[in-house]
Amino acid sequence: MKGKAKDVVGPQVRPRKERRRTFFSVLAVLFMLAGLQSATQFFASLFRYQESLGSHLGHVYPPWAILTWARQWYGYYPDQFIQAGSVGLVVTSIGLLVVAVARLITSHSSKEHAHLYGSARWAGKKDIKTAGLLLKKGLLTESAKHDNPQANASVCIGGWEDATGRFHYLAHSGPEHVLAYGPTRSGKGVGLVVPTLLCWSDSCVITDLNGELWALSAGWRQRYGRNRVLRFEPASRDVGVCWNPLDEVRVGTAHEMRDVHTVVSLLVDPDGSGLHSHQHGAVFSLLVGVVLYALYKAKEDGSTASLPSVNALLADVSRENSQLWEAMLACRPAGADNHPAIGFAARDMMALPERAFGSVLSAAKSSLALYRDPVIARNVSQSDFCIKDLMQHEEPVSLYIVTQPNDKARLRPLVRILVSMMIRLLTDDMTFAKGRPVAHYRHRLLMMLDDFVSLGKLEALQDSLAVMAEYGITCYLVCQDINQLKSLQKSYGPDESITSHCHIQSALPPNRMDTAEHLSRITGQTTIVKEHITTSGRRSSPMLGRVSRTMHEVQRPLLTPDECMRMKGLARDANGDIVEGGDMLIYVAGYPVIYGKQPLYFKDPLLQARSRIAPPAGSCSLDAAGSAAAAV
Repeated sequence: MKGKAKDVVGPQVRPRKERRRTFFSVLAVLFMLAGLQSATQFFASLFRYQESLGSHLGHVYPPWAILTWARQWYGYYPDQFIQAGSVGLVVTSIGLLVVAVARLITSHSSKEHAHLYGSARWAGKKDIKTAGLLLKKGLLTESAKHDNPQANASVCIGGWEDATGRFHYLAHSGPEHVLAYGPTRSGKGVGLVVPTLLCWSDSCVITDLNGELWALSAGWRQRYGRNRVLRFEPASRDVGVCWNPLDEVRVGTAHEMRDVHTVVSLLVDPDGSGLHSHQHGAVFSLLVGVVLYALYKAKEDGSTASLPSVNALLADVSRENSQLWEAMLACRPAGADNHPAIGFAARDMMALPERAFGSVLSAAKSSLALYRDPVIARNVSQSDFCIKDLMQHEEPVSLYIVTQPNDKARLRPLVRILVSMMIRLLTDDMTFAKGRPVAHYRHRLLMMLDDFVSLGKLEALQDSLAVMAEYGITCYLVCQDINQLKSLQKSYGPDESITSHCHIQSALPPNRMDTAEHLSRITGQTTIVKEHITTSGRRSSPMLGRVSRTMHEVQRPLLTPDECMRMKGLARDANGDIVEGGDMLIYVAGYPVIYGKQPLYFKDPLLQARSRIAPPAGSCSLDAAGSAAAAV
């Protein structure tokens, strides 16, 4: 920079013109005009402001009038013009001298480098509007009604208070994904999840622990959101929808093996830890063959294959295992030769030593143990909906996957299969026209996955997040903290790519230092200009001998980890009820961080009215051509 400090740095700071130099130039011009004005007025005063001097307003003449008069009458009044010129020259000289002194003083004065060590700052209203979070209609408007079917196609990511104290909902309507994290009982549900479900009017998939989200949002989504609401609670005897994973396998097509592999890999690896041992490979091969055999056998018999029926094939005590392998070898789909995967599985089992045979067979049966429960077997032996219905049905569909806390752990393998197959089946076809992808869906889909980390590592989710938006799918992922997401044993590990694919991150006050440090780092570094004053002289003297003032630039995080942990949380009364929302941070890629305010759905009259609409007694039917109120 040729000796000049490069003090304008960072993506949030753009270089500006040198305003100080422009200011002094303008000031010099003004003093020159003042000199002309003085000369003009002085010359006019010598002639008592006679009207013959030209047009004037009162006794004030334009500054350049002296030039016109000199061209006309200098030969008649040279002495008067010399006197007027001297007055103007004195005024101009004094002004230019003042400018020169001021320029000299400022050039030798210390300058603040406000962005030397970092340019992080909190977002203002202009930043939030530019990011598209303050929608023209907002998340809710005063004129909106709870019976408006198109209330908004946006999700709630938080709130923000402006300088006047007015609260604004922050809403995101784009295809980008959202990640929200906060500790247990920090208000993720009442502040983010429930407001989103009470406003999003397109299709939705919701993981619902204990059915609370169903109770608060299903009524409005069905009655006024014009959604077909489905409650899939596999461990419940109550009326709900059934879903058979094997009905999603596209038998006899090029997608057959991929669909079967998706189901079987999740059966063998129920926690997402991976298939690392030789035994896992043998169990995987066996189950692929048995599942295909069950599918083709059911197709031939006109029956329905399901995971309980696959378990029955392996656990059938009325026949020897060798008879099953022989039947698999004899299987001839559509009169063709033996299916390769079915035949390989049968031959591998027949060739195994007795000890290894028993171990592989036992592990395969253990993978299907969940489906021996008669209640679960009933709910997964047929299908009241298919995954394609979520985006292709005539009306939007809302699927609530309900698991009670006591059944959460044992139902994890089934929920993992459902979520993974949704991702695989809804992102398997893409065509282009005029250089852009063509939409093959009727309704956008929001995947509201609350506590999604408890499902273990979902490879389908991590691999497909980068492209899901192009298929009309938006993911809203909710977890407790960043450590839960980066766990090596139970989750995606330190090299996870979930956060990389989420355009927006909403964070509530953390209770772990690791998460606080993560939030502090992504908030950024800022520069604080510190003023240091030094005085000298006797304290008893009326005036100090010398006062020196210096400026120092100091780096610090915009939000330190301990400040992050001391952010204001939910305010509760003596009974433990929430009375006021706390603070929160909203990170939007490419914009300054928003220091926001946590919204509460029950503090908003409109959202509260929507949440009080009673949910339907049963799930809607997708086969009914009439109203969405039809229940099964």
